[in-house]
Amino acid sequence: MGVVKVIELLAESKDGWEAATRDAVKEASKTVKNIKSVYVKEMQAVVEGEEITTYRVNVKISFLVD
Repeated sequence: MGVVKVIELLAESKDGWEAATRDAVKEASKTVKNIKSVYVKEMQAVVEGEEITTYRVNVKISFLVD
């Protein structure tokens, strides 16, 4: 039986929510090994004028503990 740990991260991108999610996983993988899943808990966008300028996500990343 394995142990799964969950961490919560905030990430942002100018290219969309999917890009922000990929950035969160990429950044987490620098220090966390055995990442198994990512759950997007919340999404938010920053608007300036009439345009969305930044996409933000709050994600939960699950990984297997050795």
